[in-house]
Amino acid sequence: MKKKKIILSMTCLLSVFGLAACSGDSDTDDEIATMKGDTITVGDFYDKAKTDQNNQQIVLDMIISQVFTEKYGDEVSDDEVDQQITDTFGDEDTLNQQLEASQMSRDELEETYRQSLAVQKGLEDHVNLTDDDLKEAWESYHPQVEAQLIAVTSEDDANEVKDEVDEDDADFGKIAEENSIAPSKEDDGNVKFDSTTPAEEVPDEVKEKAWDMEDGDISDPIAVESDYGSGYYILKMNKNQDKGNDMDKYEDEIQEVATDNKINDQEFTTQVIGEELQDANVKIQDEAFSDVLAQFTDAANSDDSSSDSADEESTEATETEESSD
Repeated sequence: MKKKKIILSMTCLLSVFGLAACSGDSDTDDEIATMKGDTITVGDFYDKAKTDQNNQQIVLDMIISQVFTEKYGDEVSDDEVDQQITDTFGDEDTLNQQLEASQMSRDELEETYRQSLAVQKGLEDHVNLTDDDLKEAWESYHPQVEAQLIAVTSEDDANEVKDEVDEDDADFGKIAEENSIAPSKEDDGNVKFDSTTPAEEVPDEVKEKAWDMEDGDISDPIAVESDYGSGYYILKMNKNQDKGNDMDKYEDEIQEVATDNKINDQEFTTQVIGEELQDANVKIQDEAFSDVLAQFTDAANSDDSSSDSADEESTEATETEESSD
């Protein structure tokens, strides 16, 4: 299963390098602008900028990424970094355009992905799956199906294509090649996906429709509105399968789904990040950022208190039993 697992905000990480590139070797006393009776210096700008919410988030992301990269960065391979870049940008032309627009080098981009993958590794290291976690993952999982997909931009186009594929002896693959805007058009519209396939590859609305389809069924136009684009999809199911009752058959997939569910749980990630920040002994030195870690350190401290309370209750129970004896 190919999945994107970028935890930190890439927008924020890219912004970090943008700010660094712009700042250069500027001194805080360097003048940005002058006017009658006053000046605006680099220091003035920094003092104002660091209270901005977006910049507070950038600092938070920087701290988290550096803490996790220091501890888990060695576990991230070059191949993993390259794969994430390919999954995000696709072809080299698109990648180079984005690098030029953000004034970043390839090495800087690779470092942002390495940092984010290090966070992923750190979160995974804290995952301890229970039977309930696996059961929940099993209930939501649907195994891989084989289908063909046509994507178009308008409802009118979708209705026309639907009429065409419903005709006797219609060649769905040829119609996909002639009309679809999806990457699969180059392969007769053929796609394979399961319930874990990212929405940017197969929209969730399409997947939900697919699970109820029989082999040979062709869907009505499926409207999709998402961050990955709007459009209409027509799906032909070629090979659907029921997962049955044997969870062991899909053990690896269920483990991955359960792990992803855990990592996508905000309470879990907040707790883990808080523990790692405490372990790294992170101290905020600038008062402007005094509260930037509060949600994470509070979660970690709360868990410590809960653990201490549980230990105390266990000790008290043991002492009571001994006293009774």
